[in-house]
Amino acid sequence: MVEQVRAALRAVLHVRPGRGAHRVALRAGISVLAPLLAVLAVGHPDWSVYAVFGAFTSLYGRNHVHLSRAAMQVSAGAALTVSIVLGVLVGSLPARAWVAVPVAVAITALGTVLGAVQDWHPPGPLFLIFAFGAVASAPHPLSDVAVAAAVAGLSSLFALLVGSVGSILRQRQRQRQRQRSRPVRLAHVWTWEPVRYALAVVLAGGTATAVGIGHPYWAMVAAVAPLSAEGVTAQLVRAAHRILGTLIGLLTSALLLAPHLSPYETVLVVAGLQIVTELLVGRNYGLALLFITPMALLMGQLVAPRPAGLLLFDRGVETVIGAVIGGAIVLCEQWVRSRLTGGGQEPSR
Repeated sequence: MVEQVRAALRAVLHVRPGRGAHRVALRAGISVLAPLLAVLAVGHPDWSVYAVFGAFTSLYGRNHVHLSRAAMQVSAGAALTVSIVLGVLVGSLPARAWVAVPVAVAITALGTVLGAVQDWHPPGPLFLIFAFGAVASAPHPLSDVAVAAAVAGLSSLFALLVGSVGSILRQRQRQRQRQRSRPVRLAHVWTWEPVRYALAVVLAGGTATAVGIGHPYWAMVAAVAPLSAEGVTAQLVRAAHRILGTLIGLLTSALLLAPHLSPYETVLVVAGLQIVTELLVGRNYGLALLFITPMALLMGQLVAPRPAGLLLFDRGVETVIGAVIGGAIVLCEQWVRSRLTGGGQEPSR
């Protein structure tokens, strides 16, 4: 285990090649920008949270070709829309903070199973938790249920169309696409993954809610993020990246929050940050967090502005809480496995 920790520390600064990242970044930027501009154009910046999380459909299947990516994005987009609607329902309750934790646990477990069945990439329920938690953290009238479903669904559909443009423009590659595309998986072998993710969410969400910090879902997301990586070393690296990248990203966030950007300026900056994020996330997750952090905070300010200082503090503290819990689960699981098997080898996933 000591050697794995050392390997993780060495890997924190490693930057991998990002082949084809520019195409993914362009799709993500367009998918986020257009729906956000649309909700601003109709005079409803409060709908932007529904639009942006629906647009996260574009983040799935980055390394897949058209048919395979489209199939994956259909299931992911539907799951994101359901998560957003559940967030509105929980947000309509007086005691939404504590209700959000068990609902997030259920979304986590079911999302993990669905993601495994559909072979999602990126794997895991991170974006579902992010979408649900962000929406549920603010009060909503029940009348927003239909609005949220429509806006998120249309945003998800737009992301799917953007991701399918290449299949129309590149007709000559269809034969190769048929050969490389993988069918949707219809079977799932039982693993402990849903339990691991659910444990991370209940511990992080329960801790952050009990402490009384304003955005417990940030802790949930930070706890889940390490678990989606492949293998113990990569999971420890992801936890370290989450902490270090976020804390440094708070400086970037402070610079972008200081000018008090207009809604349209904020949308343009968010779209730009999304593009840079997709260019970097495959290379080094910690570097990507320098841009993920201000993007998340600016999206929140677009819907419900809060004092920047308090926002930065909450983000930093909750990220540390969540990432530490996620890292602790990884180490505890590895210790239990080594005791049961009598060895210290890293399990494959």
